[in-house]
This record gives sequence, C-alpha cells and structure tokens, in this order.
Amino acid sequence: MPKYYLLGGENTHKRDAEEINLCAFDDAGKTPRVLVFAWARASFDKTYPKSKLMFDYFRSLGALTVNTVDYSCTFDEIKEKLSESDLVYLTGGVPTVLVERLKKSGIRSLLRDFEGVIVGRSAGALALCKKCLITCRSTSEVTVIDGLGLVDLTFKAHYKLGKDEKLIALSKSADIFAVPKDSAIISDNGSLSVINNVYLFHKGERQLFNGTC
Repeated sequence: MPKYYLLGGENTHKRDAEEINLCAFDDAGKTPRVLVFAWARASFDKTYPKSKLMFDYFRSLGALTVNTVDYSCTFDEIKEKLSESDLVYLTGGVPTVLVERLKKSGIRSLLRDFEGVIVGRSAGALALCKKCLITCRSTSEVTVIDGLGLVDLTFKAHYKLGKDEKLIALSKSADIFAVPKDSAIISDNGSLSVINNVYLFHKGERQLFNGTC
C-alpha cells in the first residue's frame, strides 16, 4: 500500500509547498525516481508547458529521474513506468478531467498496489479520494463527484477560511477535510497526519484537524 500525500495546492513557480514535497521525497528514499501524471487539462499533448518546470523543480529537490505519462502510453507501458518509479505525482488542473481520464485508463489497481509514495496536488489529491468537493469560483456552488477512492476521505482543495456555509451544510451528513494551499494530509495505511493547517468539517462545525492514529 502506498503512502499518500494529499496537497491542497501549490504555485509551482513559487515552490511554496517545497517543505511538503521534500517530506514526500524523504519518504521515497530522498533521491526518488519520480513519475508525473500530467493529465489534468481538457487538452493535452507532449508539449505540456509545465513539464520542464516540474522537471527542474523535482531535480532540484533531489529526484534521480523525472518521467511523465502521456496519452500515447498503453496500460502495459504505464505499468512498466510505475514499476521503475519510487514516487508518483498527480498534478493539479481540472478535477473532472483528471478523474475521468484516470478511471478510463483503468490504472486504479496499479496505483492501489504501488509500493512507494503517491503525491496528489489539488486535482490530483481530489482524484485520489473517495469524494471530491469542487467549488465554482464564479458562483461558489459546490459539486461533489466520486474520485478513485484510494483514500477514504471527502476532500476540498484550495480551502480558504470563510464562506463555509456549503461545507457546514454538507458536513452534517459526512466529514469533510478542507486543505488550504501549501498544506497537506498524509495517509499512511489509514493513519492520518498533517503538514500545516488542515480543517475538518464535522456535523456542521469547523475545527482544526491535528491528525489521527
């Protein structure tokens, strides 16, 4: 079973979650072979503009190699790439697009059985969880979709304090973990810990979440 890092978000240019990524790298052997799933845009090709940015970032953190998965890869090719990796990184972007493409690829079982570290950032974190809460910026409406269910959480990325009405209402029927940018939940064989501030909405109330055993 992998160890999951669920990151609320990061500005890759500013590297403002470097602390979290370094922790993940340490857990993956300090100089891990990194595989990036850059599958979160409505369109995608091999010239994905952030590829070099992420390559340079991860190499500066100590990655031995940084490879990517694109849509030309077959299931067997993805399986082989995973077998040669220590850390898998799921990027941000459009959550519905990422979830759909991960499900369509049929690789849920490969991720579930991966013996290493999996980092999900923003949409990537949402995709790994059982339920994804997606907020429309223009209307503040909240949509709930099913993720891959590899981590049994309901997750809200890019959380900002305030305007909690929707989360409070939804939390009356299910707990919601709200994770700001530059914060993360770590799930290790069902045990949860946090880096920086993470909030739990439970039965209509918000509280600071400090992790569980």
